[in-house]
Amino acid sequence: MSDELDAYSAVVTRVARTVLPSVASLAVTTARGAGAGSASVIGTDVLLTSAHVVAGAARATAAFADGTQVVADVVGRDPLSDLAVLRAGEPLPPPVVLGDAAGRVVDEVIQTDAALNPGNSGGVLDDAAGRMVGVSTAVAGIGVGLAVPINATTRGIVDTLLADGRVRRAWLGIVGRQAPLPPPLVARLGRRTGLHVADVVAGSPAALAGLRAGDVVVAVDGASVATTTEIQRLMVAGAIGRPIEVTVWRNGALVDVVAEPTELAV
Repeated sequence: MSDELDAYSAVVTRVARTVLPSVASLAVTTARGAGAGSASVIGTDVLLTSAHVVAGAARATAAFADGTQVVADVVGRDPLSDLAVLRAGEPLPPPVVLGDAAGRVVDEVIQTDAALNPGNSGGVLDDAAGRMVGVSTAVAGIGVGLAVPINATTRGIVDTLLADGRVRRAWLGIVGRQAPLPPPLVARLGRRTGLHVADVVAGSPAALAGLRAGDVVVAVDGASVATTTEIQRLMVAGAIGRPIEVTVWRNGALVDVVAEPTELAV
């Protein structure tokens, strides 16, 4: 047991030593007062943090472990993913190595038992190789924390924030949950679940297209879906105002309806 603890301690120490120079504490001032959080260097002059850390702020002061302090402007925030990027006016320490959280994410959130304390929001969640796999976002209970994963979806969000300062999303207006498909449809589609529509927002693109509670969505714009997260991944800027086909299981048959998503107001 002692050898195992020594090995674990060595890994933690190595990861901390590797990552620490690229992690900063953030001091933020808004009209509501002062706040604090954390951020990680992900580019020559770019910092990544949580959107809620810099809400209402135009800039923040980043302080690094070596005593260096840098003022960085908030380039863009995306409240839905709780990600924000900042750009400094000078070179920053070397960036963290980005990993991939694929396979460890449920509904686009990583659950971790890593300790989260006040000021940790926006900080880096690393794997044993010292790669950034998430951005710490919230405490979910005693000894449980949540982090936004670093994956293809969030990398795209970061790139969009850097380029445009905001993320435009499309909106359908359905509320649902993953549910089993009937055996005939399982055999036909080769999968077991779809998205059971519990409610359709009145006046929404989904309502105007004829979608209704009780439908089971199996595909959107040609892509198979079974969760709201999978639909959200398709609701990008390119889907706004564009007719898209939504395939649902209704009354024992597959039905196609056409909806035109509108821009989601955030």
